[in-house]
Amino acid sequence: MCLSAPSCCSHSGPFVPVPFHCIVPPHMLEVLTMRGDAKTAKAAREQIAIAARAREERSQQSNLRMLPAGAETAAAFVTPAAIAAAPVRNLDRAVHDGKQKAALPGTLVRSEGDGPSGDDDVDMAYDSAKQVYDLYFAEFGRDSIDGMGMKLIQTVHHRRKFNNAFWDGTQMAYGDGDGKIFSTFLELSVIGHEMSHGVVQFSGGLVYEGQSGALNESFADVFGAIVKQHATGESVDHSDWLIGKAILGPDINGSALRSMKAPGTAYSDAVLGQDPQPYHMDFYVNTTSDNGGVHINSGIPNHAFYLYCQYMGGNAWEKPGQIWYHALQRLNNPNAVFHDWATQTMESAMELYGIGSMDAKLLRRAWKLVGIEV
Repeated sequence: MCLSAPSCCSHSGPFVPVPFHCIVPPHMLEVLTMRGDAKTAKAAREQIAIAARAREERSQQSNLRMLPAGAETAAAFVTPAAIAAAPVRNLDRAVHDGKQKAALPGTLVRSEGDGPSGDDDVDMAYDSAKQVYDLYFAEFGRDSIDGMGMKLIQTVHHRRKFNNAFWDGTQMAYGDGDGKIFSTFLELSVIGHEMSHGVVQFSGGLVYEGQSGALNESFADVFGAIVKQHATGESVDHSDWLIGKAILGPDINGSALRSMKAPGTAYSDAVLGQDPQPYHMDFYVNTTSDNGGVHINSGIPNHAFYLYCQYMGGNAWEKPGQIWYHALQRLNNPNAVFHDWATQTMESAMELYGIGSMDAKLLRRAWKLVGIEV
């Protein structure tokens, strides 16, 4: 699990490595080891140790799929016409109870078609997975995470008072939080974020380091936000644009993990410190921590997407989301930097909506406002 400063990627073969993607940034855990009380600091150190063991175990794995079974390249973008014609719906959910232990996936509690389990966390994970699936299927013609009906495996109650949620290349898992720093991880933007890391993985991948890693995180944030807006019917001007809203503990001075509207303002707390995300390339953070600041510098492309949505109005899953999804399918560059990604979104906007379209012109303006000229 990506819980400490060193890379959690294991370069075990010729393909893009599939790291553990966690919602809580490593810099938060590092701060907790220094600023938290004795119990909190101890728990943070234990999670960092867990990460080290996970990296070692991960280095032995070489069989994780990067693309749908049998595919040699990422699936091509599915056009609106193809969506109307097309895909078979294969929603298949399985929610397990980890019983506060480390083993995954744990005890199966609710399978596809089962009624409510009586465990609020199980049922939240089950219902939220459908909301994420519905977005990708209805708006992008994508049948589950891999585009081919992959079972959506989730584990709740992972480990005891575990302060994180993650995608491990095959499934999602959610800790309960310690009730002090974090209250829960079962929040729709978090679940959408983690599942969207899987979408990136099965669309060719983005190396989880530096700017390509920040783009990986940003895509997950963008679609975590879109999932929440799609499920509630929120337009871009009514959304709060927060990732992880209400997962922070009751005594933490903050509203969320990240803000796409105003990167750097999500929290300011005596224990957690100040949200370090920049909104502009002038404030890009060069660091060896967090795989080169993947959870930090993602604020820049996040803010570009937010600005574009404000220019466009309406719903984020319409033209802005279509452009971002199309760009991911077309990118074919796992080491892409911010300028590569901005250029690809521009090409996608022009391909979808016209070279001289206002859609493309406004996108160029959004990138310029975060310091990226395309």
